Amino acid sequence: MRRTGVTAAFAAASLLFVSGCSDNGGRSPFAPTPTAPTASSSSSSTGGTGPSGKPSPVLPPKRGTAKVVATVAQKLETPWGLAELPGGDLLVASRDGGKVFRIGAEDGKRTELGSVPGASPGGEGGLLGLALSPTFGADRMLYAYFTTESDNRVARMIYDEKRPAGQQLGAPDTVFKGIPKASIHNGGRIAFGPDKMLYVGTGEGGDRGLAQDEESFGGKILRMTPDGEPAEDNPSPDSVIYSSGHRNVQGLAWDKAKRLWATEFGQDTWDELNQIKPGGNYGWPEVEGRGKGDESAAQGFTDPVGQWKTDEASPSGIAIVKGSVWMAGLGGKRLWRIPLSGTRPLAAPQEFFVGTYGRLRTVEASDDGTLLVTTSNTDGRGDAKGQDDRILRLKVS
Repeated sequence: MRRTGVTAAFAAASLLFVSGCSDNGGRSPFAPTPTAPTASSSSSSTGGTGPSGKPSPVLPPKRGTAKVVATVAQKLETPWGLAELPGGDLLVASRDGGKVFRIGAEDGKRTELGSVPGASPGGEGGLLGLALSPTFGADRMLYAYFTTESDNRVARMIYDEKRPAGQQLGAPDTVFKGIPKASIHNGGRIAFGPDKMLYVGTGEGGDRGLAQDEESFGGKILRMTPDGEPAEDNPSPDSVIYSSGHRNVQGLAWDKAKRLWATEFGQDTWDELNQIKPGGNYGWPEVEGRGKGDESAAQGFTDPVGQWKTDEASPSGIAIVKGSVWMAGLGGKRLWRIPLSGTRPLAAPQEFFVGTYGRLRTVEASDDGTLLVTTSNTDGRGDAKGQDDRILRLKVS
């Protein structure tokens, strides 16, 4: 697999949050930047007719709700990746255990599928993201991102539920390898997009220069075919690199317009929510959060749509449900809601469950319109309680 350069970086985005507030009236330090209203952002949340005479999009409410309606599973060991099977049962990866489990949607029954050979846990590494093949009904392929002794990689395995428990995963077929590994910043989120391409969020492993190194897969978002080859319409058609300048990407999601969004851990100052454009360079390590004045644009970097102090977020997984980004906070120990109007925030973010469930890792949209959230209190950095770790089901608006 060839390592080739990224195309020229796209112009910087100017999509910025105004000062934020929580669902209970608390304040969050977002840098205010005046922006002119657009037709979509000025429309009523119930729709209407814009200046062109075309119907305006229906927007989410400026303030929403989130309520835990069920505990789907509990007493899990370092849950990380999560995937919903047809019918509603869940597959969950144990980062440190190196195993995949099936969780019954109705009864919470836990069945071990098996271990992923080669997964080598350590620090933030181990068995991380999971994703079902776009043609899972036909090929029964489960994709996994995991850390080995030498790298981070993506492999796929046939899932045969007719085999005995613990022996239901076939031998891993390596799809892509050579992603830098370390005890920190391994990235790990994988997801198939609306285009049925596989997207992979990576980290720079603590080696900051890799994020801007066009010959490295570290600190990037990668886009490839299900077989691990560069997608033909990538910024460079013979490279899997889709965007660069990332520190540690652990959240990937698409909105209804098929735009890609990603979360990124900051160093000491700003965590980020980014709207990802092909060939975009998101600035790390030259810029953390938004650049000052025209700094980002002058350097060819794209500013984040939103930024948070690291102790309020440390964002991992995201999902986009009912017009809002729902973002899990590890260090922040909370769930953030960011309502969207196109590619800009419709209103200030809201925070939910501050400290209630501890560290939150993964967020997935369920087929029934609810939200699935995993806690991450057994990962060595949390304060594990008797029922940790858990998968929670949320009803949101």
